[in-house]
Amino acid sequence: MADKPCCEPVAQNDCCNGATVLIYPCSGSSDVGEISDHAGRLLTREGFGKMHCLAGIGGRVPGITLSAQAAGKILAIDGCPQDCASKTLSVAGIEDFSRVRVTDLGMPKGKTPVTEEHTRVVAEKGIEALRASALRATA
Repeated sequence: MADKPCCEPVAQNDCCNGATVLIYPCSGSSDVGEISDHAGRLLTREGFGKMHCLAGIGGRVPGITLSAQAAGKILAIDGCPQDCASKTLSVAGIEDFSRVRVTDLGMPKGKTPVTEEHTRVVAEKGIEALRASALRATA
């Protein structure tokens, strides 16, 4: 996989010379949380990374936290300015990640229908963020 350009869809949900890319959407209870979740699943289906368990990070599940620490790239998809995905990663000591916030993309919380179009907009911003980020220095 070393010949693949970084963050192009590839088999095994890997990119960036074989480094693992993990995606942590907020998956909150609001419309923008649902859009965040759908975008994470879309990115996974299209091979840009693997959606991973944000609750496991918050719960300090050892295997899940170790996977995040070892990831080559991480994308947090926050639904709103509460930034739950980003804050959960930061509280767990994981600071080096890219992020996208759904409400920053013109989708107000409580007023945005969950549509394929909105999901695609967020996913495209996630791809841009991953492409622009460097590989993480992993332990």
